[in-house]
Amino acid sequence: MFSKIVVALNEFPESQRALHTAVDLARFWNAELATVSLLGDLPAYTSFSVVMDPGAPAAMMEERRHRHEQLHEKAANLARERGVRAQGSIVSGKEVHAILRFLKEQKADLLVVGLHQHDFYISRLWNSVYDLAQDATCSILGVH
Repeated sequence: MFSKIVVALNEFPESQRALHTAVDLARFWNAELATVSLLGDLPAYTSFSVVMDPGAPAAMMEERRHRHEQLHEKAANLARERGVRAQGSIVSGKEVHAILRFLKEQKADLLVVGLHQHDFYISRLWNSVYDLAQDATCSILGVH
C-alpha cells in the first residue's frame, strides 16, 4: 500500500513512538523509510548571547545540528535492527513548508508524526498538523 514512508523526528517521546510505528509499517509493506527533522531557528532570547560571545549563536546552532544527526543515527540503527533501511535528513525553514517540501521531494506516500500531549504545545501542534493535512501530497498518520 505504501512504498515511501517518512517519519518526523524530534527529541520528544512521542516522536520515538512514531518512529517505532513507521519502522513496523515500512517492514510490513517493504517500503522505503526516511526520517526528517526540522532544524528551526534559535529562540529570540539567544540573541543576547552575542553580547558575551559573538560566536555563541553559531555554536548553539552547530550543537543543535549535532543532536539532530544523533537522532537520525539512532533511528537508522533501530530500523536496521528490524530489517529496514532508513535515510535521515535535516531540513530548515518554516516548519510546515519545510516538511511539505521534503514530502514532495521524497515522493512520500505516508507521513508519520508523534502527537505531543503537552498542554502548552497542543494548539501549535494542531495548527501544524492541520496545515500539513491541508497541503500534504500524502496521507498522515498521527501516533500517540
